[in-house]
Amino acid sequence: MKRWNSILFLTIALVLAACGGGADTAEPAAEEQTPTMPTPTLAAATEAPTLPPPAVSVSGGEGGAEGETEAEVEAEVVPTAVPNIIRPWPTDKFGYGIQVHGNATVGNPAETMNAVSQQLGLDWAKAQIQWWLVHPSPEEEQWFFYDGVVDEAARNDVNLMLSVVGAPAWTRAAGGEDGPPDDYTEYANFLTEMINRYPGKIGAIEVWNEQNLDREWKTANGVSPEDYVQFLQVAHDAIKAADPNIIVISGALAPTGDGDWVRWADDFAWLDRALAAGLLDYADCVGVHHNGYNIAPDVAFDQAGSTAEAATAQFRGPFDNPHHSWSFKTTLDTYAQKIQAIDPNAKLCVTEFGWASSEGYDTAPPGFEFANDNTLEEQAQYITQAFQQMHDSGDVWLAFLFNFDFGNKGGGPTDDPVPYSIIDINGIPRPAFGAVAEMEKAD
Repeated sequence: MKRWNSILFLTIALVLAACGGGADTAEPAAEEQTPTMPTPTLAAATEAPTLPPPAVSVSGGEGGAEGETEAEVEAEVVPTAVPNIIRPWPTDKFGYGIQVHGNATVGNPAETMNAVSQQLGLDWAKAQIQWWLVHPSPEEEQWFFYDGVVDEAARNDVNLMLSVVGAPAWTRAAGGEDGPPDDYTEYANFLTEMINRYPGKIGAIEVWNEQNLDREWKTANGVSPEDYVQFLQVAHDAIKAADPNIIVISGALAPTGDGDWVRWADDFAWLDRALAAGLLDYADCVGVHHNGYNIAPDVAFDQAGSTAEAATAQFRGPFDNPHHSWSFKTTLDTYAQKIQAIDPNAKLCVTEFGWASSEGYDTAPPGFEFANDNTLEEQAQYITQAFQQMHDSGDVWLAFLFNFDFGNKGGGPTDDPVPYSIIDINGIPRPAFGAVAEMEKAD
């Protein structure tokens, strides 16, 4: 999955400016490659976990300790109220969610969903569905990758949001899996097939991901908002025809600086054009992404330089090169203002947010050096503060933390999602795990 690469993308676009260049001179990040990861090493733990770890399986060589073939940690279940699936989800009820590793061949979906529900006490989970993985050819069908995650979410009364991305190469004359299908009805047909396979088990669908970047929306027309709105309309109509109780979420944008509208586009400018093209007519909720870098969730972009962190931070982007994309608060507040100027009742669905911390690891992923500035305690504090902030704003309907369990299912500390995970590379909860479990979940 490529969604976290927008962080590296923005880092290049804005850090260069902080070093004397301008955001408009930045080049996009290199195409994603599968790196060869060294055996991960875990620095000495700074403090004990605040809760027993969830029961997780870790395969050796994929984030487990050297020499392990399988490690399972028994967890004493912390009693919490079991959330119930509510369809349709009430418009006045805030949804607390988290993204899980959606591929059921990695780890144990039953343990994962039990931990989300019983230990974290959350009522929503997000998983990303790769269309090309399900249908590598028109004839092949590989739903087994996702069956376990969907079934276990329902079994544990966890409401499920599916982000559906990755058109198979066979649907695109240009080839590749980095853009929409040439015929939008192919995507609609896939959504219908998915809904029919999992009847009553899907609470929301996010229609694509970060379509203001060409690594996700590469087309002859560039990263066109108008084209996306047409795509969203086709998807919306198919979803509502198959199951009107499913929430349709527009694909979340990557917060970024000015672009050329071929390789990338500023998310605020992109949203303005999409709203003018009628985006709100085909979405129950507007998708938002923000990964918080090394400033707190209540810090506006033009206030970062006056915070205490400005004096100590090694990663200087938010402090030396103020820009709206660095700020969680500015991004969400501005999106809300834009959509509510058209429809005062419109809401945001924050389908990815979080703060990375590399404390306890030897290194941060290249391009994610801001993770070195965040302690584990700050990660926990920022996450819970952001949940409370979104709830209290009245602007957010659903919010999904990134992430629960990529830490022990990735390639070690240099894998992009790992420092965001509230589970470390050995499957042990970080302080954020306990903080999320213990925070109040208000309606």
